[in-house]
Amino acid sequence: MRKGQITGINAALISAFFLGLAPVFGKAAMGGADKFSPFAVVALRTGMAALLLLLLMAIFKRQFLYIYPAGLLGCMLAGGINGIGSLFYYVGLSKLNASIAQMLYALYPFFVAIWLRLDHQSTSRLTITRMIIACISAILLTWAGAGKIDLAGVAFMLIAAALYAFHIPINQRVLYDVPAPTVTMYTLLSMSAIVIPAYFIFDRSLPMGDEAPWLPVFALTAVTFFSRLMLFLGVKHIGGMQTALLGLGELLVAITFSHLLLGERLSPMQWIGMGGLGLSLLLVWFEKPPSHPIHTQGLLSWLQPPDFPADFYKH
Repeated sequence: MRKGQITGINAALISAFFLGLAPVFGKAAMGGADKFSPFAVVALRTGMAALLLLLLMAIFKRQFLYIYPAGLLGCMLAGGINGIGSLFYYVGLSKLNASIAQMLYALYPFFVAIWLRLDHQSTSRLTITRMIIACISAILLTWAGAGKIDLAGVAFMLIAAALYAFHIPINQRVLYDVPAPTVTMYTLLSMSAIVIPAYFIFDRSLPMGDEAPWLPVFALTAVTFFSRLMLFLGVKHIGGMQTALLGLGELLVAITFSHLLLGERLSPMQWIGMGGLGLSLLLVWFEKPPSHPIHTQGLLSWLQPPDFPADFYKH
């Protein structure tokens, strides 16, 4: 296995860990008497994460601010799509039991496969097998206690999953030639351009009391910062499909912490689901390293890099 592939796997697993903590901090920020609204949580965590990364790059790595026009357009498109998806996610989450919401959102690797197929990128048999195992395992992990299902909430979560999945292959194109921090920053800025205006249009509430849960918001910002950075580093080295499948490890993180910290007991079906998902994650070591050809056909063929020095970002 190549060094870059190992780096990508590690990055994707770290991203999954942080993503698994996100619902914990999100629920804490939106809970209690003096709470943040879903629109406020999305706007604050995205905006602060984008600003933090912009400041760090402007101070320490100014060359990372450069991106070619088509790449910038790709990041803006991916960020805009993911920003809209984030709004659908939190509105859907407010209508559904958290378990069924997680199960529906965990279907996004299927959508990633569809988008990659439209972009004329093939999927191996092992990847398809792992995808089936992972999605069945996600259903077993999250089905218990689903409760009453709101059809509008189901629709919102599926839309969020499809939009999240679509932004991955878009950024995968840009990541062929651009560092992960650069792609992360411009994608987060583009997300902010969607979710912050949505907050001012649809909400505008902001708790200012002493009991306002700002600490979970800051923690969620840190989780967003590191999870996105690691997500795109993973996509750069192992591709969007493998990163998406490893990203399902967030279910293991969320359920494990619920078991350890909240005393929640796992049912036999959930233990089977954990084993199946773990198997799907372990099988990544048998995947072939991805190639990065310049596709001249497909849904995203317009995202082509210009000719500039390959070591530009190393100076």
